[in-house]
Amino acid sequence: MFAGELIADAIPPVHTSDTIQKVLDRMVEFRVRHLPIVNEEQFLGLLAESDILPEMDAQTEVGALGLSLVNPYVREDQHVYDVIRLFYEQQLSVVPVLDIKRNYLGLIPINRMNEYFATIASVAQPGGIIILDINNKNNSLAHMSQIVESDNAQILSSYVRTFPDSTRMEVTLKVNKTDISNIIATFLRYEYDVKATFNNSEHEDGAMERYASLMNYLNL
Repeated sequence: MFAGELIADAIPPVHTSDTIQKVLDRMVEFRVRHLPIVNEEQFLGLLAESDILPEMDAQTEVGALGLSLVNPYVREDQHVYDVIRLFYEQQLSVVPVLDIKRNYLGLIPINRMNEYFATIASVAQPGGIIILDINNKNNSLAHMSQIVESDNAQILSSYVRTFPDSTRMEVTLKVNKTDISNIIATFLRYEYDVKATFNNSEHEDGAMERYASLMNYLNL
């Protein structure tokens, strides 16, 4: 997935002739704390809500302000992981996307990233979740897949959590079966440390409600 594929066209950028009030209204409308400033197609920087809230006159044009703009962006051909890094490191609510000539193409809002993660993690699909505690030398996804597939199941998504100053890691598998008892038994037979399991067959509706609530909270 490339950054350009995640652009949300509904949120327009800020222009230097826009007033502070117009910018604040737009931030409230789209539930973001940052908006890019664009001069025609040229990206000038990222305007933060905290930059303009102290200003007394809401009718002042953005171009008249002495702003120290931050300049984070990704190119349209960069991987989605670069987008995630900017969201995380700079605590942004949007990430601007530029072409190779630094022309502004659009932005990626945080809720778009949430939707992307929900898709790649197969959140909406029913199934079981298995968390394994393993040594990093034994991190063979191929072998884990063989164990899952031996019960006529498939891994829908997986991710790894590492720990500082440790050779241990936590591997989370989402599989497409709600009855995962046989899969768990096979992992134990191969001496995997099964740290936790979750079966959402009985609580699927509640899980989806909690997920929807989380998305609403993140979009505030």
